[in-house]
Amino acid sequence: MTPTKSGLTRRHVLAAGAALPLFSILTRRGEAAEFTYKYATGQDPTHPVNKRAQEALDRIREATSGRIEIKLFPANQLGSDTDLLAQVRSGGVEFFNLSTSILATLVPVSGIVNTGFAFPDYATVWKAVDGDLGKYIRTQIEKTGLVAPAKFWDNGFRQITSSTREIRTPQDLNGFKIRVPPAPMLTSVFKSLNAGATPINFNELYSALQTKVVEGQENPLAIIASTRLYEVQKSCSMTGHVWDGYVILGNRRAWGALPEDVRAVVTRELDKSAVDQRADIASLNQSLRADLTAKGITFIDVDREQFRKALASTPFYGEWKAKYGDEAWGLLEAAVGKLGG
Repeated sequence: MTPTKSGLTRRHVLAAGAALPLFSILTRRGEAAEFTYKYATGQDPTHPVNKRAQEALDRIREATSGRIEIKLFPANQLGSDTDLLAQVRSGGVEFFNLSTSILATLVPVSGIVNTGFAFPDYATVWKAVDGDLGKYIRTQIEKTGLVAPAKFWDNGFRQITSSTREIRTPQDLNGFKIRVPPAPMLTSVFKSLNAGATPINFNELYSALQTKVVEGQENPLAIIASTRLYEVQKSCSMTGHVWDGYVILGNRRAWGALPEDVRAVVTRELDKSAVDQRADIASLNQSLRADLTAKGITFIDVDREQFRKALASTPFYGEWKAKYGDEAWGLLEAAVGKLGG
């Protein structure tokens, strides 16, 4: 062992260091984060939700001088969406980016933003979720022991794809075997339109289509592209039947453990990335149609109003109004207008 200039060996130096109080060693090092958290998503690494999340996490680390290190785990690396929802509740994962449609299994009212044919366009979506309806949903999330510390992110308007029949009218959905997320609202929309709705977890979707367990599925274009569903589907009907968003869920204890100034930075940077990600999806919706057409998908422009009227002729809107209650339904209709027949 090489002596130091003072005649001490490296062993002596380490031994002396071991006798120092722990806080002085940590202060001297300065590199160790005070908080190391996990941030899980179900989306492919190429999806804008992960690109923008990573940018936010990098900015958070920089803005807090490394006090918090949040590591991104995309593509269901830590489990299925339903597994991860349990993990963020237990604290195994500190943050989880979950679609509102699946969050509805725990917080029923979060699915109100997925109400079939409720939103005609994005301007109406942001008016609702950045306004009173979004605040109401956050309050209900907090009652389950979770926190929702940032703006809603964009999952996009959902479109129907098929490997068999082309969906052009509501009648084409009769008996159509379609995968839906394990989400009450989406199951209800398609059952009301007489389709054979089959709940399947997202990480099992591709194989279910490949093996013809189901004929079709419904997702935003960015998901259809990033998970290569065009390889096992032939047509895409632009129904825009449901808008779906992502809510960043936080474990309450982990969130509460962060100093107030760190929490403020986390919210600020996640909100900035939310706005960036929304713009990404809007841009992608323009380019993805051409990209997917080149990959063999046939696009069908449907009369959305025809589908909405078919849904309104069923008990669908009345049943969901009764489930959500007058307050939540009133906040939705204040943004989108009267729903129903």
